[in-house]
Amino acid sequence: MSKDAQTGPAAVPGCIFCQIAAGRIPSIRVYEDDDFIAFMDIAPQTEGHFLIVSRAHYELLGQVPDALLARALPLAKKLSQAALRGLGVEAFNIIQNNGEAAGQAVGHWHLHLIPRRDKSEIPLKPGKPADLTRLPFVAENIRANLK
Repeated sequence: MSKDAQTGPAAVPGCIFCQIAAGRIPSIRVYEDDDFIAFMDIAPQTEGHFLIVSRAHYELLGQVPDALLARALPLAKKLSQAALRGLGVEAFNIIQNNGEAAGQAVGHWHLHLIPRRDKSEIPLKPGKPADLTRLPFVAENIRANLK
């Protein structure tokens, strides 16, 4: 068991992902180790949509220890490559909704891996052209808050 799993927050009663990780709610698992589980989404955006979920309960990205995050993207790479081969698709999205306003439906940090067969499967609209007179000020607001 990794240090993060040993020292991470305890399971949260009522958290569906904590209960799935503990095996109290059934899931169709794709992968599991001491720190993560990956299982099929029961309300998929496309066929093959699955989630990578930290075993330890962290609600938002900013709460997840860097050491655990450092393992998450290589795992997403490994599992996405397996999904591409196994499902015969050539594209996918990795999405991490961070907070309710961003569409996070379960308050437990996780990644969505969504296989894509066609651009129209999930309509992603391009943004509106930026106000170029505001962009330097927006960037400065971000830079000023770097820690």
